[in-house]
Amino acid sequence: MRRYVRWAAVTAAAALLAAGCSGGSSGGGAADERSGSGRPSTTGGKALPAALTSQQLDWERCKATADSSAPGRDWQCATVKVPLDWSRPGGETVDLALIRSKARGGDRIGSLLFNFGGPGASGVAGLPGYAATVSLLRERYDLVSWDPRGVGASEGVRCRSDKETQAAEAVDATPDTPAEERAFLRDATDFARGCEKDAGDLLAHVSTTDTARDMDLIRQVLGDTGLHYFGISYGTELGGVYAHLFPENVGRLVLDAVVDPSADAVAHRENQARGFQRALDNYLKSTGQDPARGTRRIADLLDRIDARPLDTYSGRKLTQVLAFTGIVWPLYRQDSWPSLTSALDTAEQGDGSELLALADGYNERDSSGRYGLLPQAQRVISCLDDKQRPTLTQAKKLLPEFERISPVFGPFLGWDAAGWCHDWPVPGQYETPEVSAPGAAPVLVIGNTGDPATPYEGARRMADELGRGVGVELTWKGEGHGAYGNGSDCVDSTVNAYLLKGAVPKDGKVCALHG
Repeated sequence: MRRYVRWAAVTAAAALLAAGCSGGSSGGGAADERSGSGRPSTTGGKALPAALTSQQLDWERCKATADSSAPGRDWQCATVKVPLDWSRPGGETVDLALIRSKARGGDRIGSLLFNFGGPGASGVAGLPGYAATVSLLRERYDLVSWDPRGVGASEGVRCRSDKETQAAEAVDATPDTPAEERAFLRDATDFARGCEKDAGDLLAHVSTTDTARDMDLIRQVLGDTGLHYFGISYGTELGGVYAHLFPENVGRLVLDAVVDPSADAVAHRENQARGFQRALDNYLKSTGQDPARGTRRIADLLDRIDARPLDTYSGRKLTQVLAFTGIVWPLYRQDSWPSLTSALDTAEQGDGSELLALADGYNERDSSGRYGLLPQAQRVISCLDDKQRPTLTQAKKLLPEFERISPVFGPFLGWDAAGWCHDWPVPGQYETPEVSAPGAAPVLVIGNTGDPATPYEGARRMADELGRGVGVELTWKGEGHGAYGNGSDCVDSTVNAYLLKGAVPKDGKVCALHG
């Protein structure tokens, strides 16, 4: 099975919401880092080989791939070499795919590196579509992103074929019998073995820490003295880990839709159960329904589908896990709420077609039956990060609390604690990521009070753990996953002023949904 509620950001144009601000701002600012020769990247306090740090990137027009057409003339692509094993920087290397669009204005600040979350989202595929959202930043920054190791064109890992992925959708993710429990764990073992077979030695070297070190080498090769970075969703955890490892190299960092760095694997799932239930409550209120009754109705629908999957126009069955996924996906964006209403109404009438279409969107499945690799890369990366591996027995003991938090989302996330990294062939690296960054320049941390996947409480915890004078929190009272580019002039202007002018807002500034 997979983690059904992923940290990936929605990078398409978001619904425009009327918004205003409250709370003051102050001058002062993040370090005014501009292009230069770059501070040397190191590992273990030792300088990296010149063969890595002196790379000259061969930028050329981006080409079409099997999954997407070529972006416009403004976009260039290249590859950069990074060590497979950062403890042996002089050894084997892997190639990372890069994409950039050069600054359009004359007063260039440097490069602005983007990570769109997941973990496992392709920056090479995602950045061109996000460029319109950051058009103002494009005047003074080279927009740059990359496919992290194990993702997309950077040694992307495929653990399952499309046929195997579709077959796994029939596995009960909330098993009710010993036989279903055995199938649940067997599916997890099969997935892990497929990853091990495909990735080989790379499987032990795709952690968030590995990628943070890659980022600093990319910074140096690009010629920037400090890293300017925009991390969304899981990209906020990556940014926090980077700030901890390289506080002296922090330029202007924006962390939007923040993953709580104080939460371990179980607590993260509890946070998500609360976040998605909060979003579901808000959705139900918007339709005039009582949240408690509406939640119970949806939970009962999922139980019925568990017992008898629904027919769809495609001939495929809507299983309980697919129905759950179809409910999750529209909660990422408020303008998708009407599609959830229609899909639920249709499912209540015995037709699972609309919920299946929503689930396919989340699972990156196209009409020909091909699946995207983000869900597989996500699991590969997070299972190398997460040291906590609850057993089936331990997960069962957690279920009552998960179900109390959310009758809809709790059961899936509770069982997921046992299945996600079951029988994984390499050990996890940490209980929680270390993000303390004493001495770093101020980092702008943004929380959205209606965020389902990364609940807004995580932003305050990230700001606190980055350290006094480093973490600066900005709150938006909005809906959906993430804040920047989602319709708030207050949020957008605050972020733009920070990135373009180095203007650091007052810690605790709040941007209201209306007014």
